[in-house]
Amino acid sequence: MNDTRRAVLEAIDGQAVSGADLAERLDVTRAAIWKHVEALREEGFVIDSDDGYRLESVPEFGASAVEYGLDAPFEIEYHDSIGSTNDRAREAAGEGADHLVVLADEQTGSRGRLDREWYAPSGGIWVSPVLRPTIPPANAPLVTLAAAVATTTAAREAGVDARIKWPNDVLVPTAEGDKKLAGILTEMEGEADRVSWVVVGIGINANVDIGQLPDGATSIREQVGDIDRRAFTQRLLETLDDLLVDEATIVDRWREHALTLGQRVRVETPEGVVEGEAVDIEPPGTLLVDTGTETVRVHAGDCEHLRPA
Repeated sequence: MNDTRRAVLEAIDGQAVSGADLAERLDVTRAAIWKHVEALREEGFVIDSDDGYRLESVPEFGASAVEYGLDAPFEIEYHDSIGSTNDRAREAAGEGADHLVVLADEQTGSRGRLDREWYAPSGGIWVSPVLRPTIPPANAPLVTLAAAVATTTAAREAGVDARIKWPNDVLVPTAEGDKKLAGILTEMEGEADRVSWVVVGIGINANVDIGQLPDGATSIREQVGDIDRRAFTQRLLETLDDLLVDEATIVDRWREHALTLGQRVRVETPEGVVEGEAVDIEPPGTLLVDTGTETVRVHAGDCEHLRPA
């Protein structure tokens, strides 16, 4: 959203302002004000003009909708439908983008970790920020942890009992077992001593019917009913930005929402299988597993929560 349109919205949010007054405030012509108002209407903003311009409502979703009122330095690129937000974000990263968020209502060719199939129907929140953190590649897992915390925070504030499964799945404990609400796929490019860019793809089953999802999944709609996806996305991005500004808080915040800690787990790693109790996590995202004979530090792997014997 350009600065003039944002300024128009801020001026008419909650009060009617004449075109002449807007033009004088913003140092543009009345014709320019009219063009900006018409462009905003085309994007779904409801603007009354009976007694000056007044903002009546903001669209439910979309680029300008999410950018307006967003307290974080992101630019939104929105798609009604796209193959993969991560693919588009990687392309944008290669073109030099920073703090660009690729957002979609639906993905038709999405994927999860280890190239697993990922269902991304209309009504979800499929979002891939492009970031350029000033961290060494070894600390890149912190970005994934931050994304999991941000997603869980937004879900919990929406009334969902969301928890984090190491390292990056967001689950909801239910009587039928833990169900997957959201997943995170982080991709990066860098050199030995620095990260060039990170794309953190976050897929959230938001206003989605459970029948559209695979077994073992749940949605916000199933848990608490439909949510305001605009407000949810804003909260997620604001929390993510806050965490990345203050990296020292990420691991502690992750622990607060961890479902994995205290659980008996089986982790498939490149070096073999580790089984035992997950007892802690340490920067930049290493899981500590007590096998009964030793504490093993797991840096990466596919984690399964084991049912008690």
